[in-house]
Amino acid sequence: MSKLKQSVGFDLSKDRLDVCFSIIDTSQKVTIKATHKFANQLSGFQELDKWVAKHSDPVLPLVYVMEATGVYYEQLAWYLYGRAQKVSVILPTKGRQYAQSLGLKSKNDKIDAVGLARMGAEQNLPLWQPMSKVFCHLRILTREHESLQQTKNILNNQLHALSHAQFKSKSTQKRLLSMIKLIDKQLESIGQEIHHIVESDAELKRKLQYITQIKGVGMLSAVTIIAETNGFTLFENQKQLISYAGYDVIEKQSGKRIGKTKISKKGNYRIRRILHLPAFNVVRYERGSFKIFFDRLIDKGKKKMQAYVAIQKKLLVVMYTLWKKDTPFNANHEIKTASGNKEPKPLFPVVFKENQLTPSTSKEVAPTSRATQDELPCNKSPEALFPVRQRY
Repeated sequence: MSKLKQSVGFDLSKDRLDVCFSIIDTSQKVTIKATHKFANQLSGFQELDKWVAKHSDPVLPLVYVMEATGVYYEQLAWYLYGRAQKVSVILPTKGRQYAQSLGLKSKNDKIDAVGLARMGAEQNLPLWQPMSKVFCHLRILTREHESLQQTKNILNNQLHALSHAQFKSKSTQKRLLSMIKLIDKQLESIGQEIHHIVESDAELKRKLQYITQIKGVGMLSAVTIIAETNGFTLFENQKQLISYAGYDVIEKQSGKRIGKTKISKKGNYRIRRILHLPAFNVVRYERGSFKIFFDRLIDKGKKKMQAYVAIQKKLLVVMYTLWKKDTPFNANHEIKTASGNKEPKPLFPVVFKENQLTPSTSKEVAPTSRATQDELPCNKSPEALFPVRQRY
């Protein structure tokens, strides 16, 4: 049988690359040709080039497949992309499920590399597109901002508890206040850096202004969504975006048994986290069709948190549409999707158990009080504090 395609699979760690080279022929038979180990650094990448050249056929198409394991894959992916190679980066869950479908019960670095090599040979995987440097920088900053906000919220809660305790420690309170003050300065510095990046890019600034015309959505929330989606360049339609954010619906049904339908949450949790409180705000400010959509769901018997998750999805779709169409938000007209269709109907019933709360930015806060990272406060219903059965 003649050869059809070549694939190189990687299992990556901080210091090492476990590599497998495979070939698939026209009868769909995959042959493992060679395996090797290299250092996860530039010298190892250069040795990898020589090793692949030794075993590969320059006439046949060649694809490199790796998992998105933290940040350890990025240097290799950028190196191969810079050399005009075809690179596919998949989620670890997808690679694990494929290995299970092959009946592989054991798991080690070599087996994982072999599984990814076979997967690249058999399937037509989407090619990896690197994030632009601007969006990559914004993603680093917004994630740092989120982390600092979470730390500040913990310190505020500790300070709140200490101030109401029977026995107090002034020295501990002083240290907590000092750390909170330091974090405030760091948050201000991050905000200024984000502002400078946005101001220096006319197109980015204009499109973000269109999104922030939605009352209740601050600049930081908009920048976070744009940074986490690489300016929506990862998606061809809103369905892909919804799946990426974890708002896609899954169901379990077999015979007469009908299980609960819920959102998958198999996606970027930072998008769901940042949209949690803006969804409250757009309903409270009663701008556009958000409040009408929310009331319609409530009238149909949906619980408040069920309706708010549907608002999160609707808000994400509206942001995507404004960005793709490069058009300002018009609260007086129904917004259409980027493909020209009207916005989707309410989602299927789901179970929503996460309490996606953004850390507070106030100096002293009770444990159940929250505010958005954009300093947009929101008073939540008590139902928002507990897991509830969620419906779109």
